[in-house]
Amino acid sequence: MTRVPILMYHSVSDHPNDETRPLAVSPGRFAEQLGVLRDRGFTPMTLSDLVAGMHRTATMPGRPVAITFDDGYADFHSEALPILERFGYPATVFVTSGWVQDSGPVSAGRRPAPMLAWSQVREAVSCGMEIGGHSHSHPQLDQLPDRELRNELRTNKALLEDRIGRPVATMAYPYGYSSARVRREVRRAGYWTACAVANDAFREGDEMLALPRLTVTEQTSMVKFGGAIDGRGLPVLYMRERALTKGYALVRRTRYALRRISSRYAPGRVSGGD
Repeated sequence: MTRVPILMYHSVSDHPNDETRPLAVSPGRFAEQLGVLRDRGFTPMTLSDLVAGMHRTATMPGRPVAITFDDGYADFHSEALPILERFGYPATVFVTSGWVQDSGPVSAGRRPAPMLAWSQVREAVSCGMEIGGHSHSHPQLDQLPDRELRNELRTNKALLEDRIGRPVATMAYPYGYSSARVRREVRRAGYWTACAVANDAFREGDEMLALPRLTVTEQTSMVKFGGAIDGRGLPVLYMRERALTKGYALVRRTRYALRRISSRYAPGRVSGGD
């Protein structure tokens, strides 16, 4: 069975701030990692092209890989894009529409760092990058009531498609969290596929609305990176990360259930769905 690494990046910077530092990678390390992909014969693809290849509707290279970026930080344009262009590699950038630097009256949420402007998002598209959705204000989607959940997904998709002038078929869940309810709404919003985290390789037959990705940060050693892309030792290489994710997922499901019960029986409220 084909095992394909989908790499998850965030900020690419030598000087990340306190909020972005835990998931940041330096430009030098990023270039070194792309060099390893090249030397080992990998062919980077956009997420849409990769999924199409897995479904036999597009040509699949011998060693495919997808490179993805979450949030839409400004340093994708200043640091990551020039490196990707030097290697001739495409990537998929999941953009939080309410965080776009010049989002104006539709601005939503608090930007953790300088973000891409719309002109830079369009420039990335012109350079062969794919733009995907990442919600409008970057909330924990599985904790939202139905109406707010639908608004987050559909506002994000509509704004992205309007600003780049092409369909947006892929998305990634903020914080990597979803649920069956969230995935149903993602499908209804018109997304073809969506990414979680899971820290495992993508295999044929995986749920298209919860594709696993491999977290890459400055603390990801080159030994770990090489083993991860080759599929050696997965999921043991990410055992700690996977255990933390599973444990917190249980906490989140319990928290959401308790909130629903509390809301349903609050004084003055008639019980019913969201």
